[in-house]
Amino acid sequence: MSISTLHEQTKDITDLILKAKEQAFKETDSEPEPELTHPLKWPIDLTIGPGLEGAIACETKIGYVNGRKGWLVYRGYNIFDLCAYSSYEEVSYLLLYGNLPNKSELEQFNKEIIEARHIPNTLRLMMGFPIQDMNTMASLRIGVNMLRQRLNWRDLAEAELDITIDTDEDAIPQEVMPYGEEKAIYEFKKKSDSVHKPSKARETMDDGESLDSCLHLIGAMSTLTAAISRIREGHIPIEWNDDLSHAANLLYMMTGKIPTPIEERIMDVALILHADHGMNASTFASMVVASTLSDIYFSVGAGIGALNGPLHGGANEQVLKMLKEIGTEDNVKEWYKVSRENKKKVMGFGHRVYKAYDPRARILAPLAEYLVSGNAEATEYLNIAKKLEDEVTESLGKEKGIFPNVDYYSGIVYGCLGIPEAMFTPVFAVARTAGWTARIYEYMENNRIFRPRAMYTGGFEDKFKPMDER
Repeated sequence: MSISTLHEQTKDITDLILKAKEQAFKETDSEPEPELTHPLKWPIDLTIGPGLEGAIACETKIGYVNGRKGWLVYRGYNIFDLCAYSSYEEVSYLLLYGNLPNKSELEQFNKEIIEARHIPNTLRLMMGFPIQDMNTMASLRIGVNMLRQRLNWRDLAEAELDITIDTDEDAIPQEVMPYGEEKAIYEFKKKSDSVHKPSKARETMDDGESLDSCLHLIGAMSTLTAAISRIREGHIPIEWNDDLSHAANLLYMMTGKIPTPIEERIMDVALILHADHGMNASTFASMVVASTLSDIYFSVGAGIGALNGPLHGGANEQVLKMLKEIGTEDNVKEWYKVSRENKKKVMGFGHRVYKAYDPRARILAPLAEYLVSGNAEATEYLNIAKKLEDEVTESLGKEKGIFPNVDYYSGIVYGCLGIPEAMFTPVFAVARTAGWTARIYEYMENNRIFRPRAMYTGGFEDKFKPMDER
C-alpha cells in the first residue's frame, strides 16, 4: 500500500497529529537556541557537568532537540509534519541522505530495505541459541552479531585490512594545549584505499562501513526483533511479506496477523517518533565505537548495549507496571500523594533534555486514546494515565518543567498493537537504527576518535609494600 493510500485511509490519525502540532505551536515560539544552532570554530569553551553533560562533541545536520521549547527536528523538518505526512521509510532515507526522496528514489530505497529483511541464514543461527530463556536485548545483540558474520566480509580469513599509522591516533595530537591540532598530524590512511574484498566473499557481503551496511541493519533489525518475539512464545519465525510496509511487516512478523490500516499507520508513526533523538546515550555509544574505525555492525551493537540499560531503555514497560499497581482511577490521587511523600519516581515523567512537553508524547497520547476503543483493559490504563498526568503536571509542570515523556503513552500504544511488553525496547531499537546509522555515517566523514579526559584525584607518593607487610 502506498503512503498516500494509507494516509487517505487513516485521515483521522493525520488530523490528530496536526491538532497536537497546533497545540504545541501555541505554547512555543519559532526562535531556536542561537547558542546551539550554528557552525562551530574549534576549540570552544564550555561549561561541562558530570557524564559530559553540556559537552559539544561534534556538529550535525541530522537532528535537533530543543528541550526548553519541546521541539524535535529531523533534517529541518519538525516531527509533527513528518508523522502527519511521511513514512518511516521516507524518514530513514531523509536521515541517511539529507533530503526527502522523490518517487524513484523511494522505490529503490524500499527495494533495498525489502532485500535487507531477508536474513534466513542469520535466523537459522539465532534459533541455535536459547532465545526463550534470554533477555530480549541480549538476544538482539546476538542477532546483530550473527548478522554481521553473515553480511560483513571483514571477518573472513582471506580479508585484508591495511590501515597503517605512524603513531597512535590517540596520542600526541589530542594532548596539545590541550585541544589538539586543527587536523590530526598522524592519520590513518583513507579506509577506502586500504580495504580489499576477498574473492571468496559472497556478492551480498558488505564492508561494514558503507551505506549498504546501514540499509542492511535498518531492514534486518525488524526481522530479528520479530523473530525473537516469536521464538520466545514458542513459535517459528514468520516469513516476511514483501508487499507490506516496514511498520506493517514488523507487526505481521510479530503477531502473525496483517495489521489494519489504522494499526499500520500508528506503528509507522511510533517508528518515526523514535528514529532519532540527539546525542543520547545509545547514539553516543554507537559513535564512540565507530570513531575507532570499527564497523557499523559493532557500532550499532554498542547502541543496543546502551539501550539495554534501565536509565535509557525500558521505561514504557515500567509505566505499564505502575498503572497496573495503581489499579483504578479512584486510586490515583492517593497513590500520587504517597509517592510524593516517599520520594518515589513517577515513571514516564520528566526528561534529561525536555523542560517542556515532549512532542512525541503529544502525538502518542491522542493515538493511544484512539486505539483503546473497545479494549476495556487498555481503556482503564489510559484513564489512569490521564488522571495521573493531571496530578503530576498540576504540581510539577510549571514549577519544575516535568511533563509526560515519550515512554508514558507508548506502552499503551504498543500493547494495543499486540506487541509483548518484553519487546518494547527491541522495537525502540528497530526505529532508532535509522538514527544510529545516519549519525555514524555522518560523523565518519570528518572522523576524530573520541578522547575525553578524567580528572585524577588519587595519590602520588604511595610506597609499595611487599605482600607480607600489607
